[in-house]
Amino acid sequence: MSLINTEIKPFKATAFKGGKFIDVSDADLKGKWSVVFFYPADFTFVCPTELEDLADNYSEFQKLGVEIYSVSTDTHFCHKAWHDTSPAIGKIGYTMVGDPTATICRNFEILIEEKGLADRGTFVVDPDGKIQIIEITAGGIGRDARELLRKVKAAQYVASHPGEVCPAKWEEGEKTLAPSLDLVGKI
Repeated sequence: MSLINTEIKPFKATAFKGGKFIDVSDADLKGKWSVVFFYPADFTFVCPTELEDLADNYSEFQKLGVEIYSVSTDTHFCHKAWHDTSPAIGKIGYTMVGDPTATICRNFEILIEEKGLADRGTFVVDPDGKIQIIEITAGGIGRDARELLRKVKAAQYVASHPGEVCPAKWEEGEKTLAPSLDLVGKI
């Protein structure tokens, strides 16, 4: 079953952000746009490149009112240790959520059960707590924060402009489509 347009399930977790441990729950994702960015594990190889890319683009997400939550099955203590020792991870200003019980991973159906690790998955959640975008890649394939930013802008545009849709490769400010009987077979 697809999770698109479904409401996120309840969770509570401890996270690392801004040099502190904080509590995070599903309620924190509601009322604004959020990106939940799952990755397999701290102290690995592809993961820090992705998380650094998000860190480098974090201010652009914030300008759109979007909060980022990275999630792995590591603990919040592990996130802090990684943040304190890795130059790439040290750049992170967004919330790093610990999910050692894999509750959040299971809620988003992203857990690799036999390994106890998350798949490489991205979920964009709207202010109502509903999932609007899902991207899942194999473990060896890193994601691109700029492409995610483009998709978030498209999701926000569609949400605020009922009756319009964004075509492939749509960029902010470009023409959208208004689906109608007149368009059938003409694109």
